[in-house]
This record gives sequence, structure tokens and C-alpha cells, in this order.
Amino acid sequence: MQEPFVISEIKNGIATITFYHPQSNSMPGSQLNMLATEIEKLGKNPSAKVIVLKSEGDKAFCAGASFDELIAIKDSESGLKFFSGFASVINAMRKAPKFIIVRIQGKTVGGGVGIACSADYTFAVDSASVKLSELAIGIGPFVVGPAVERKIGSSAFCQLTINASEWQTAEWAKQKGLYNQVFSNIEEMDKGIETLSQILTSSNPEAMEMLKKEMWKGTENWDQLLIERAGMSGKLVLSDFTINAINKFKQKN
Repeated sequence: MQEPFVISEIKNGIATITFYHPQSNSMPGSQLNMLATEIEKLGKNPSAKVIVLKSEGDKAFCAGASFDELIAIKDSESGLKFFSGFASVINAMRKAPKFIIVRIQGKTVGGGVGIACSADYTFAVDSASVKLSELAIGIGPFVVGPAVERKIGSSAFCQLTINASEWQTAEWAKQKGLYNQVFSNIEEMDKGIETLSQILTSSNPEAMEMLKKEMWKGTENWDQLLIERAGMSGKLVLSDFTINAINKFKQKN
């Protein structure tokens, strides 16, 4: 079984970050920290004009939090530390002075939806359904919530949050603004990503940085807000209800 990884490369001004985990590209804390660090590093690299974020494989884009790591959390401090990993990724994407394109090649859940919503532009295939499953396992999408609600609005966010067991289609996600473009297959999607990425590499870097700041206005408090939200999730994950719910969910899957 292939080991988890986060890798990046820069080619012709296009920086590509790829992450992988054998459990449907779920995200343990160490991998979240590596991803945030890589985004921050490329944001400062003048050779990178645009950042493309993707996961390995042709199935799930991201299954969200690592269940094994969730079960292992035994105190609120470690709970806060784990959920702060998703906060760090979202804030790194938000503050990076480059446009970030996210490539969604399959279903995405929980924290993966948060990553998709933190993109500046999101490509997906028509099989890339979305779900915020947190309530179904006894917690809530507290950390990713601000990013999701900013992208798709309060009504759609509430729908995803409350109906936590139902997948929403890629077409639904596009209608709500979560996805910008949806393709029938990966090959066509990758062509679209390449075309837009090449256009952006020849665009004015200063203009793109200024535009991104304007696009993310109103989120300046997220450094503190998302850590507070991480503490909420970190507390809930310690409850007997949540522990039992996660164990039942693992047995089903």
C-alpha cells in the first residue's frame, strides 16, 4: 500500500500540489500540516504564478478527517490540535497571494468540501458528489463552515449540514457556486485546468494578488475564528455519543 504524501512541483509558472492517503485521501493531522506548509511556501515562491491543488487517484478527492485519528483523540488539547489542521489549510489557501485552483476528480466529504470551498476556482467531474457528514458522526462542520457558507450561501450550507447523510450531486454543487466548471470526464477537466492555468501565468501577478485580497475581504478574523471553531469540534469528539457514532460509521464502511 502506497504511503501518504504531500508533494509539489513548479512547471512553466504552474505550481501543482498533490496529496494522497490510502484511506480515500482522508487527512490525518500531519498531512494537513504538510499541506498548509506547502501552500504557504508556494505562495511566497516567485516562480509560482498560480497554484493547482489536487489529490492522487481517480476516486475520492478527499474523505475529510482521518477516523483513526479522531478515535485516538483523548483530550480537548489534542482535539483542538487536530482540527486546527483543517483551519491551517483553509487559512493558508485564503492568505496565499496566488490564485488557487482545486481539481475535484471524485467524491468529497467534510473537510474535503472545506478545501474545495477555499479555492479561488474549482474544477470537478460530474461524478464528484459532495457531503458534509460531520453531524452524522456526532460533531459539526464548525471549522470548514465559514469557508463553505462564504462560497455557497447560508441556505445551501444549512442543507448540507442538516442533511448530513445525503450526497449532493456535482450539478447541485455547480448551481450553488461550489464548483465553477463541471466536466464529463477527468481528461476534459484536466484540459480545462491547463488552459486556465496557462492564461493565469501570463496575467499580471500584482493585479491577481490585489484581486484575491478584495475577493477575500471580510475574512480577516478567520485566523482566530477557525481556531475557536476547532476547539468546538475538539470538545465534541470526546463525547461518548461521537465516539460511538464514529465506531458505527467505521464498521459500515
